[in-house]
This record gives sequence, structure tokens and C-alpha cells, in this order.
Amino acid sequence: MLTERQALILKVIIDEFIETAQPIGSRNIAKREDVAYSPATIRNDMADLEDDGFLSKTHSSSGRIPSEKGYRFYVDHMMSPLQLSNDEVRLVQSQFDDRMIEMEKVMQNSAHILSELTQYTTLVLGPEVYETKLKQLQIVPINKQSAIAILVTDTGHVEHRSFAVPSEIDHSDLEKVVNILNEKLVGVPIIYLDRMIESEVIDLINRYTSNFQKSYDLIQKALFNHQTTSLYVSGKSNILMQPEFNDIEKARSLFNVMESEDQIAPILKTNQEGLKISIGHENEMEVMNNCTLITATYTLGENQIGTIALLGPTRMEYAKAVSLLDLWSNHMSQSLYRWFND
Repeated sequence: MLTERQALILKVIIDEFIETAQPIGSRNIAKREDVAYSPATIRNDMADLEDDGFLSKTHSSSGRIPSEKGYRFYVDHMMSPLQLSNDEVRLVQSQFDDRMIEMEKVMQNSAHILSELTQYTTLVLGPEVYETKLKQLQIVPINKQSAIAILVTDTGHVEHRSFAVPSEIDHSDLEKVVNILNEKLVGVPIIYLDRMIESEVIDLINRYTSNFQKSYDLIQKALFNHQTTSLYVSGKSNILMQPEFNDIEKARSLFNVMESEDQIAPILKTNQEGLKISIGHENEMEVMNNCTLITATYTLGENQIGTIALLGPTRMEYAKAVSLLDLWSNHMSQSLYRWFND
């Protein structure tokens, strides 16, 4: 266990390194008003902290930088929630003020805003459609030849599809199809829709519409070919602004991972509700060994349905990142509950 003095010195070094990205020497620490120790005393404690794995020494300087162990101790024992500014809070809250805004738009806007506020990369993983249930289906005629299908799930996923309406189907048939689908399929998991259509819907479509085959083809266009996940990434170029990623090959490898939903989605999925901080080699992928990934889950009722994350260097401004993610996930969960229970 660290002494009170060692803990103070470690905290000062981490705070300074987060801000400057430069190794910190004992003389600079001794000049601070909140540190009442001589450079010699500080050097001795820095040496002990290095021996214990909390600090490391660079080859080009006599100063020290935090290690992954040091960051982990800082996050677990020293970090206090940051008081966000009123403007920051209002900016996040504004994404949830409009009841009619689609969930996808909330995610896209939020990813952009959080990347702007932190200068890190934001990743938002939406609900998996195959785990969700149909909440409502609308088919809105545009004209006699075309219509838009609007499918809404219980997790807020909204999908629009434009499609041609066969000339053999009139508007009354469209209304009948929609009424039958909403009566029989609302509350059915998306993955089982085709099965339910075969067992519950086909006979009704055949009985109440004038052209069964054309009506059935319309259902296929309206309901199927869904994406399984939605991943929104913003601020990828922020990685290039961090001195830790001056190595172009290292940055390119990280970019490739962020652009691959198949690779990044499993990392963001978690059974651990709430906030999780993975520092350096705690991350599963080698390409992220120089990064910190902070994830926060959001829920609909008691069901965890998605994740938001900030990706940056291990020299991350942890307190601000944690406070912003906590604010966003709470508002997202509350808004989802309100939108789908009002």
C-alpha cells in the first residue's frame, strides 16, 4: 500500500502527464504549491514507485511517466468525479429533449458531441436487432406506385424502407396488410417474424386481400433484410492528435479495427452493467495495448441493450471521460424508458 506522500506524488505525476504528455521530474513536482517536500525526498519516493511498478522511466529523460499499474491505482483509488460545466451538461441533455427523434440519430449526434468534448474517439453500439421485438409497423403510401415501410422495435431501432407498390395492390389492401401485421406480429422477436408469418399471417393475407402473392411479396420487402447491429464511430482522427500514435502503422492498425464492426462490436459488448475501464494490456486486442477503453452500458427497463465507449491513450483524462459517459448512459436509459412507456 502506498504512503500518503507516495500517493500524492503519483497523483501529481499522472495529472501532469495527462495534461502535457511529457515525463515529470522531481524539481517540477517540488515547485507545486500543494507539494511540501524537497526534490530529494520526491526523488526517493519516485524511485520506490518505479520499483513497485507504478511509474516507469523513459530513456530520454530523468523524469517518470505513469505505468498501466499506476493508472489502474489512480482510477481505482484516487479519481474523483469531475464537475462538468453547465454547457457540457446541456449539450449532452439536448440530445434527449425531442421525443420524436430516432434512436439512430441520438447515437450519431451523441458520438459526435462526446468526441468533440473529449478529443477522443467515441463508439456507440446500438441494440442488436435480432434480440429485439417488433413494436409497430407502418406503411405510408407516397403515391400509387411507391410507399415507405417504417418498422419500430421495442429498443428504439427505427428503419425506413422505400419500395415499389405493385399496381395490383390498392390502398385498401395496404391498410389490411398493416392491420394484420400489427395485430399478429407486435411483440414478436425480429428473428421469429418469418416463422410467425408462415404460421399466423399467410392465411389472413390470403383471406382478406385481393392479390395474395403481391401482398406477400410486399411483406417480404417491408420486414426483412435487417442489420444485426448498429455501430457509430466519431472522432477517429482524434487518435492522430495524440503523441502516442505518431507511429503511422500503429494508428493505421487501430483505424482498421474501428472500421470493422465484426471486430469492435464483440469488444464493446459486455455482461457487466455500468462502467468499465480497460487500461493498456487489459484490452483484449493487441492493437489497443497503448489505449484505454472506457465503456458504459445503457438499458431499457432491466434489459441492457447497448454500449457507449471512449477510446484514447492510456494518458486519458479519466475523470472527465467517466463523468461524461455516466451522464450520457443515465440520460439514454431514462429516455428509452420514457419513450417506450408513455
